[in-house]
Amino acid sequence: MRLSDVVSHSGLSFYAEVALVLFLIAFVAIAIWIFRPGRRSEMDHMSRLPLDDGASASLDGTSSSDQAHHGAPAPRRTNR
Repeated sequence: MRLSDVVSHSGLSFYAEVALVLFLIAFVAIAIWIFRPGRRSEMDHMSRLPLDDGASASLDGTSSSDQAHHGAPAPRRTNR
């Protein structure tokens, strides 16, 4: 008796089908969440980030306008 015979007769194919359905549901849910109309302004902002000249960016990658939006103080710049 080969290992492939044991595995094929063990009845585990059901788990593969369940996993496929779960991954498909997760993929569709994430796609709907990403492309919902309410995220348009956030996506527009993120699409402009690579074109930003970096003058207002801090060391952690957020701009001073993002930090002001979230209530964090703007970082102090030091000359090295």
